[in-house]
Amino acid sequence: MNTKKEIDLIKERNARVEIDKAWETSWVRRGIIAILTYLVIVLFFFSAGLPNQFVNALVPTAGFLLSTLSLGVVKKIWLERIYKK
Repeated sequence: MNTKKEIDLIKERNARVEIDKAWETSWVRRGIIAILTYLVIVLFFFSAGLPNQFVNALVPTAGFLLSTLSLGVVKKIWLERIYKK
């Protein structure tokens, strides 16, 4: 394989990786997961006969959102203190 072709393949791969990274950290993705989490928990609470299903389902959904917000901070600390190369 010639060098030009190899460089083009690497650039294509890098573009795909950047797109995947943007999706993984996007608010759209987090929002969709939060909505789906909320709906599944509401359905579970209904099937379990628990009271206040709509309000109580907010707690685990909020926990998910808070955990995604803190991951950036945890990653930064991990990179600086533990994953030193």
